[in-house]
Amino acid sequence: MLGVDLGVTNIASDSDGTHHSSRMVNNVRYRHRWLRTKLQTRGTKAARRRLKQLAGQERRFAKDVNHTISKRIVATAERTKRAISLENLKGIRTRVRAKRQQRAQLHSWSFAQLRSFIDYKAQRVGIPVVLVDPRNTSRRCPACGHTDKANRPAQSTFRCVSCGCAGHADTIAAENIRVLGRAAVMQPHVSEADASVAPGTSPSL
Repeated sequence: MLGVDLGVTNIASDSDGTHHSSRMVNNVRYRHRWLRTKLQTRGTKAARRRLKQLAGQERRFAKDVNHTISKRIVATAERTKRAISLENLKGIRTRVRAKRQQRAQLHSWSFAQLRSFIDYKAQRVGIPVVLVDPRNTSRRCPACGHTDKANRPAQSTFRCVSCGCAGHADTIAAENIRVLGRAAVMQPHVSEADASVAPGTSPSL
């Protein structure tokens, strides 16, 4: 199982320690926000036309970045013969820790598109994708299981206050997502015959 964590400083990080940085993305989006503010201040017809073109450029840029990241993640899983464990994106904009200057990117980045690209590319090569609840994955220690807000003293730092396990926060979160995905796959399936047994009794062997 390959765990994948989605975030702001790094758009995606996997449990192998690979980070897909958002540095280039931030630079481009910062320039676009500056230009957008300047054009909105002008308010001319030409400025509105340019704003529309800029919006189209941003969508194509985000799509290209998501395509590249999803391709690399799926290629890693395929090469190492692993399934992919992804966080369920519901509520990601309220869950992810972000500095004030990062919130614009968090609320505008197409995480759903990235996940759909991973789903599509993984399905095409026969790789299962498992969705897990990511709550506390950035605060839980993968070594001892201790969960504490204090385990993450900084954006990129994880240091367990119980056992001392330390590492990059995004890698730790991806590892926890990997473990959750593996646990979900390994859960025993109850057969219809066993499910029909009355409570308090044991199925015949």
